[in-house]
Amino acid sequence: MFLSLVQMENQVLYLSFFLTFLYIGMTLRKWKKSVDASKLPPGLRKLPFIGNLHLFITAPAHHCFRALAKRDGSVMHLQLGQLPAFVFSSEETAKAVLKTHDLIFSSRPPLHSVKLLTYNFTDIAMAPYGDYRRQARKICSTELLTHMRVQSFRSLREEEMSNLIGDISSKARSVINIKKVVISSALSIISRAAFGGKSIHQEEFRKLIPDIIALFGGLSLADLFPSIKAKRAAGRTEQDDLVSVLLDLQDEGELEIPLTTDNIKAIILDMFTAGSDTSSTVVEWAMSEMLRNPRIMEKAQAEVRHVFAGEGGVDEARLDELKYLTLEVAHCCYFAGSKTKHREMDPNYWTEADKFFPERFLDSTIDYKGNCFEFIPFGTGRRICPGEEKPEDLDMTKVFSTVARRKHDLCLVPLPYLPTRMS
Repeated sequence: MFLSLVQMENQVLYLSFFLTFLYIGMTLRKWKKSVDASKLPPGLRKLPFIGNLHLFITAPAHHCFRALAKRDGSVMHLQLGQLPAFVFSSEETAKAVLKTHDLIFSSRPPLHSVKLLTYNFTDIAMAPYGDYRRQARKICSTELLTHMRVQSFRSLREEEMSNLIGDISSKARSVINIKKVVISSALSIISRAAFGGKSIHQEEFRKLIPDIIALFGGLSLADLFPSIKAKRAAGRTEQDDLVSVLLDLQDEGELEIPLTTDNIKAIILDMFTAGSDTSSTVVEWAMSEMLRNPRIMEKAQAEVRHVFAGEGGVDEARLDELKYLTLEVAHCCYFAGSKTKHREMDPNYWTEADKFFPERFLDSTIDYKGNCFEFIPFGTGRRICPGEEKPEDLDMTKVFSTVARRKHDLCLVPLPYLPTRMS
């Protein structure tokens, strides 16, 4: 008797699931018929309910996009649950989307998790294109990230860099997590620039960064299936911290669209996420690639030791002398930045595109400011990054996010450099 009741309950459960999926399928079919399929790019065969989500189960999304582009071309239409998605994966199509028709594509998709994190899309990175976004970007360009203000923080950057070097040196011959020490240093710099000092909650916030980045870089169930004031001194100078600048602008009341406290929090969140995870990711990939290429590592080390010989620290005024390291940074922007747009390196535009070869940028006319569509690490058009002008035995597995981060943090053993002295 008990067994028959259990079987009956299971049958009722299965019938409920069947009727639910049947209803969803009929709803999606009606929605699909309302769309003029002749105006859509070529599409791939879809499964009921999930669409093309099954294509991204076995590999990172940017690897899947590369494989699909090789097989089906540089323009395609995918169905991610109920969400239609259009993929453009060549220089020509990127130019068409980001320059020729950039006004049409200038807003971000309204992801549910991002809406919660950014106080209803009132930051800069994810704000819909319009008057508010233009004003917020202008504030960044003319108030927060001006050359004079960035230079005003030079001493704290140099101090934090010396602290980073000292911290690594103190752990010589011990294993350290490169990701953690670099992101901690970046957060210290941003905290002091944003608030005028280090935050007592800095370490707690650092632990949240991976989760925040994951929410910015992925799609939640709600996205795929949408049916289901601080004390400060008066007056503003170039030495003011970033929060004080925003609060002053709020109090002055001269902006076309008034800044709310939530707007300020969303903009500052952008500063932390954009300035910490992306920076540490590029550094981590650079270290990974140099370890796999000893020739490049030795050349970079020799240059740094020559330029800063006897100084015992980093002097920003001499960074322009690091010519080879500049090439490496450009290449790492390509590695991480290209994946920011979920594009893999295209051999149609680059020789040995998957090889770490900084010399490829030597005497190159290609820039990173959005004019060369085979190299757009900071984006281009109306959505270009406001800060773009400031500039083998290893596990190299990547994960899908706002940038292509290492799946596992890079852990290394630092060895002290002891220069040979002539007697």
